[in-house]
Amino acid sequence: MKIPLKYKLFLFAFLICYIPLSGQQVGSDTLNSVIADTSRINQLNVLAWEIMFNNPDTAIALGNQALSMSEKLQWKKGIASSLRNLGVCYYLISDGSKALEYYFRALKIMEVTGDKNSMAKILNNIGLVYFDQGEYPKALDYYIKTLKIDDELGDKSGMSATFGNIGNIYEKQLNYPKAVEYYTKSLNIGLELGDKNITASQFSSIGTIYHNQNDLPKALEYYVKAVSISREIRNLNLLGKCLGNIGIVYYEQNQNTKALEYAKEALKIGEKLGDQSLIATELAAIGDIYLETKKYALAEKYYTKSLKISHEIEATELSMKLEGYLASVYEKTGKYQKALLHTLNAIVLKDTIFNQEKNKEITRKELNYEFDKKEAVTKAEQDKKDILSIAELKQKEQQRNYFIIGFAMLALFMVFVYRAYRQKQRDNVIITQQKIEVESQKLIIEEKNKGIVDSINYAKRIQQAKLPNKEDIYEALPESFVLFKPKDIVSGDFYFFYKKEQTIFIVAADCTGHGVPGALMSMIGSEQLKDAVLQSSDTSVILKRLNIGMKLSLRQSGSEESTRDGMDIAICSIDTTNLIVKYAGANRPLWYVRKGETVLEEVDPTNKAIGGLTDNDQEFQSHEIQFSKGDTFYICTDGYADQFGGQKGKKLMTRKFKEIIQEIQHLSMSEQEKHLENFNENWKSAIEQVDDILVIGVRV
Repeated sequence: MKIPLKYKLFLFAFLICYIPLSGQQVGSDTLNSVIADTSRINQLNVLAWEIMFNNPDTAIALGNQALSMSEKLQWKKGIASSLRNLGVCYYLISDGSKALEYYFRALKIMEVTGDKNSMAKILNNIGLVYFDQGEYPKALDYYIKTLKIDDELGDKSGMSATFGNIGNIYEKQLNYPKAVEYYTKSLNIGLELGDKNITASQFSSIGTIYHNQNDLPKALEYYVKAVSISREIRNLNLLGKCLGNIGIVYYEQNQNTKALEYAKEALKIGEKLGDQSLIATELAAIGDIYLETKKYALAEKYYTKSLKISHEIEATELSMKLEGYLASVYEKTGKYQKALLHTLNAIVLKDTIFNQEKNKEITRKELNYEFDKKEAVTKAEQDKKDILSIAELKQKEQQRNYFIIGFAMLALFMVFVYRAYRQKQRDNVIITQQKIEVESQKLIIEEKNKGIVDSINYAKRIQQAKLPNKEDIYEALPESFVLFKPKDIVSGDFYFFYKKEQTIFIVAADCTGHGVPGALMSMIGSEQLKDAVLQSSDTSVILKRLNIGMKLSLRQSGSEESTRDGMDIAICSIDTTNLIVKYAGANRPLWYVRKGETVLEEVDPTNKAIGGLTDNDQEFQSHEIQFSKGDTFYICTDGYADQFGGQKGKKLMTRKFKEIIQEIQHLSMSEQEKHLENFNENWKSAIEQVDDILVIGVRV
């Protein structure tokens, strides 16, 4: 690669200033080494930029390597480029704080080197981070700084992007006239430059404003323009968004067939791109259409899929809406308990980030910028007049003119002050009214929440009374433990114990859901299980009777409107004299370890649930295992293995859970329980428990 002269001069100066000579002449090898290092840094930064959107973790590693090399050479341009890349990488993985840290470090170097073009880009990136964090006044502040530099450099493409970003802020604040003003400024530059990406994007943005103002024909007109250009330039991201918006317009015009067609096309694009946000949005849109057409089962299906993704990508606003939509579905289908729970979830997610103080600060920032520009123009014109006045006008005329101008400005200033005072009074009245309303609503919600929590706490007492006494279990099975940790106040998991002559029954069951719905299911399941055990001692027959009993209790049939709730379960009958364990399972296995060994054996369950879609005549296979004294077996629900945690926030998984059980075989059963509980707490750390946890261990 040919090295430009300016780089050679830089490297020569670097060698003189920073490389110790030790009384010897620096050879060409050292110079070539430094040149190779700067070239390597550039390659690392280019590679990091190319892969960061698909593989940000690898890009971060490359960026850190480039940064370390640049700092070693004290090469400011390399340091700034590396810091910028790292900032973008952390922005892409939604670590705004880390992104800002690197952006500000890069900005400091660029200010020293005077690289205004790079400064503008970094300032814009800082604004994007603050925008994503809902810090709109700060975002506007940095967009305005970007705009000033772009204006100074004559960078029209940069100005267009910044005008669009400012428009986004005003759209978020529901100030639609100002949003259209800035989107139009951006659009005009795009048309002037012939940049179809800018043009399509701003057509879409303006269409969104008309859509928000319920001007559906105008919105459709701009969306169609955006779709046409997006198809032409193969901008799939924008195309998917616009197709989805067109679907919403048709939905609002009660043209559900067309709406469904566009939503499904947008969903396909989202799946092709792997765009989780677009996928979640379009799944919700399809759910809306099915809800409108009273296809409640399909609406629930699409809403649930969308809610799962929206939680994963932390799309709080969409999650709040989906909780409300699901509440509506369950209300219309008579599932009032679920409707109540989703309504409460929607209330908790509701957040008011758009407040009057932010509106005021945004307006002040924009006015300051406009004032600075006008003041500069006015000052320049006034300077010209002053020069002419010295030659043409007498001092008396100057004083008279200055007096008139000053008086007029003072009068105008007083008018503005008075109007601002009156406006502030009106704003204070509105703010006070809103504050009173918010406080009133807060008190109502708190009172309702207290009543609901009190009711659930009372339900906990009822559920605990229905569960077997652990002391009875430990008396019958001295070497055993029951680790039971509900996710919420009440649990969808339950354990069951019953002693019949020399046979002991022990059960671990996982009902559909957790919290209140799961607890209701567990109460029903516990009663049905007790009836089945009283009628038979055969574990296979017990599960078959339990399946029939659950379906009858929940009135389950093959119809679409029937509930699909059920349970997974593992049941063991222990012959305490002959040490024979008979096991049957519905989706839940039995694990056992022989005395003195660490190999964990698994007995597979029947891959069918109890209740739900399972047939009435479903058979559940029973297994008989001959144990010896000191052998240990375990039954559990899936809550322990499904807990997220660790350094990367991932699921524990069943494989790791089995390894833990193998590692603790030398411990007593009570020590095993304590170890499992401590491990779970350390694993999940600050992460919320995701499901009810139930693990039962018995040493024969």
